[in-house]
Amino acid sequence: MNIKGKILEIKDTVQVKETFRKRELILEYAENPQYPEYIKFELIQDKCDLLDNLQVDQEVDVHFNLRGRKWTDPQGEVKYFNSLQAWRIDPVSAGAVSEAGDPGTGEEPAWLSANDGGDDDLPF
Repeated sequence: MNIKGKILEIKDTVQVKETFRKRELILEYAENPQYPEYIKFELIQDKCDLLDNLQVDQEVDVHFNLRGRKWTDPQGEVKYFNSLQAWRIDPVSAGAVSEAGDPGTGEEPAWLSANDGGDDDLPF
């Protein structure tokens, strides 16, 4: 899964145990800019370092896994926990156009206008 948004907050790395560390990222996701969503991701172990070269207000594409856990407390009550575990974060460059084309500019995808000059073998 992945989602694009603007970095709102980058937390410091927390050493939970001697062999386990984690770090959190808060992303502002504005599919509808009037009602933005604030989404917390966690990064663990060596993935904590992915945030070192990023900064607040930067647009990024976060790739993550949805994790869910079940836990029974000492009183016997079952509880469930969810987390979004980021594993890759790519900066989004402003004005970049993908191979699919940019619908905002009316530019057609490169594959659509590609013509190698030869006949294709399509029956129509």
